[in-house]
Amino acid sequence: MSSPVPRPLRDNGEDDIANTPDVQNMAMKMERAEKAYMKYEGQQEGKPAGLEVWGWYLYEFCSYFVHSVLIPIVFPLIISQVVSRPPEPEQGWSKNSRGFVCTQKEMKQYQSLTLRSIKISNSTRLSPLEWTSLSWAIGLIVAAPVLGFVSFRLDRGRQQLFIAASSIAVGVVFCLPAGFFKTVWIFLPYIVAIVAAHTIARSCHTRHLGLMVRGFTGPNIPERQFPTRRAISGWFSLYGTVAGCAGSAIIAAFTYHMLRESPDEELLSLWVVSIFSGLMWLVGIFHVVTSAARIFKDDTPSQSRSHALSIFKYPHAIESLAGVFLSSFTTMCIFTGGVLFLVGQLCLKPTFLLYFWFIYFIFPLFSLPLLQPLQHLIKADAVKMQLLGFFISAATTGVGFYYKGSNWKRHSVLFFAAAQGTSTGLLHAFGRVLLLDCSPPGKEGAFSLWFSWMKVLGAFAGFTVASVVPGNIGTSFGTAFFTALLGIVMLIFGNLSDFGGAVAAGHVRSSDDDSEKGSPKHSMDHGGMQVKELEHGELTP
Repeated sequence: MSSPVPRPLRDNGEDDIANTPDVQNMAMKMERAEKAYMKYEGQQEGKPAGLEVWGWYLYEFCSYFVHSVLIPIVFPLIISQVVSRPPEPEQGWSKNSRGFVCTQKEMKQYQSLTLRSIKISNSTRLSPLEWTSLSWAIGLIVAAPVLGFVSFRLDRGRQQLFIAASSIAVGVVFCLPAGFFKTVWIFLPYIVAIVAAHTIARSCHTRHLGLMVRGFTGPNIPERQFPTRRAISGWFSLYGTVAGCAGSAIIAAFTYHMLRESPDEELLSLWVVSIFSGLMWLVGIFHVVTSAARIFKDDTPSQSRSHALSIFKYPHAIESLAGVFLSSFTTMCIFTGGVLFLVGQLCLKPTFLLYFWFIYFIFPLFSLPLLQPLQHLIKADAVKMQLLGFFISAATTGVGFYYKGSNWKRHSVLFFAAAQGTSTGLLHAFGRVLLLDCSPPGKEGAFSLWFSWMKVLGAFAGFTVASVVPGNIGTSFGTAFFTALLGIVMLIFGNLSDFGGAVAAGHVRSSDDDSEKGSPKHSMDHGGMQVKELEHGELTP
């Protein structure tokens, strides 16, 4: 963009005039005015380089599986290998409670996961699934004060790189010794540390997305340019989710492969999965290196104690967090309840479980990119895309609840796995976009921490509901259907929109401001002469 600021002429005999102190002083003032004008136009922040963008995608690929596979699948399986073996049921190992023929190994694994064999007190016993849920809850409680402490430092100062790298390192360290100590209690600090570390690391990752989008569009754009911001943020978040689904598919397939080992080697095999998961997560630390150029010191005055609570001043952000919780709860409840029902009640073959996981995680690699042109065609914002995700989840749970007593057909299961995988991806990608649209510049870190914590809270709640009633598809799908409907009602009748949130957050200025006020008049006082910023292309002394 050519600058509208007039430059001093320096041709022929005017060189001496241009070198006088007064003219040099005026040139400095005009240069400062030009920088201020560029800030007003959103050009002062550099666009992210390709390496920075790919580094952001890499971390999603290397960490998305933590909350989708590692905690809800791998750790309960490891714990089930540590507890005492379950007694043989009345119907034997060859059949389940519904009379379907099952393999002995499959039934033993299911009974080990769901039997309340962990003694807490004389009257309280928990299953490995419930023990994982308890550890998950404690991890959320531990993370809460840490997030409050970290939020201010994510947006102020130069500690962002250290926070991101250290949280990833802590999570990786606790993945490595998962199968070393053969006692149930040791998994409590393991899961607590991983949940807290992943929550903080994902907050840094989400904040970085907000900064990259701001680098492309600017911090305060005209209303007419908001569709560009919407397209860029949707593109980044959607393809980041695609990368995350690919990483989850790899870990899920590796978990299935290691479960094929003999029963005596299952603990060691699952330990290898945990180690591999930790190493894969560690590769994502490369994102910290590539994001270094986007880390800048913000010296804007702010109260550290109230920084994390500033989100309550933005109603759009609060509503978006409610959507994040409901979507995370719904998708995790459907996934966990569905897997337990397929294994324990329908006795589907282990190879079919692999197909189910593959379809669930791989299909979004194709469906999500295909939905983006549709989004642009119908001009759908993040709220409408989330509505689509909730509608798909409601349809999945509604059909599953209606046919809960039937023997599900294999092709029907795979069809709804593909649909629900797409729904999960949509809700994750556009829930993140909506929250960042509602995050004011300079507070992306605090708002991202809330996003990450609420997402983990929803996943924990959904996992808990499905784990307490394993195999009872009516309860898990019925609850998920209710929360999906609640999300639909909230998005339709709530006062929530990405544009309204962006305006309230200061990302967008209205057309009235552009036409009536022109550029902002930030006065600059230097050397006894006051120079105002440009207005209608003129420099006014």
